[in-house]
Amino acid sequence: MSRLFTNGLAGVIFDCDGVIVDSRESNTVFYNRVLEHFNLPPMTPEQEQFCFMATAMQALLHIVPPHLHKQIGYVTSEVVNYHRDIMPMLRLQPGFVDFIDYLRDKQVRMAVHTNRRLEGIQTVLDIFGLPSYFDPVVAADTAAPKPSPEGTLRICAAWQTPPETVLFVGDSEHDKETAQGAGVVFAAFNGGALRGQITASDYAGLRVALDDALPQSSART
Repeated sequence: MSRLFTNGLAGVIFDCDGVIVDSRESNTVFYNRVLEHFNLPPMTPEQEQFCFMATAMQALLHIVPPHLHKQIGYVTSEVVNYHRDIMPMLRLQPGFVDFIDYLRDKQVRMAVHTNRRLEGIQTVLDIFGLPSYFDPVVAADTAAPKPSPEGTLRICAAWQTPPETVLFVGDSEHDKETAQGAGVVFAAFNGGALRGQITASDYAGLRVALDDALPQSSART
């Protein structure tokens, strides 16, 4: 592991869905309720995978036929409202708070780079009392959506930190492409067959994987 962070670990960037929050099931419920309103069948597995990586609007435009696109705004505000109907279903990933407390104790910076809109990710962080951990927070409406590396590069610039000292924790191919494009180390988290320079199925495993990358003074206790 030391070969990945020869100058130590300066910061960790987190994706949101599937990494901070366990949202795959709730997001599937949201999109399927939209389809149900239009009397359309539930998403196929391929559509589910696309929607989990895409922005919400990209996902809706993908699964809803073009002749119905003008109705999407009404349906998602009045019929199936994400904040009202879906947000209460979200849960933090097990072990996440312990992991970010561990990083903060080690004075490792943390940020979020997500394909949610800024209002949406701020709401998620507020619900769980997390805003103080993350600076900056980059969203799909404040930088080019992933897999563009723009948001991750912006975070590195804000930190004035070389990309090779930064870890991106993600669970999708878009996250992996983002990390590779930015030159940061990628940790594949709970991503099934997805692999990164680090691969961990949970936060306990990720903590173990990172121990050797931290400065000697931050050795495991």
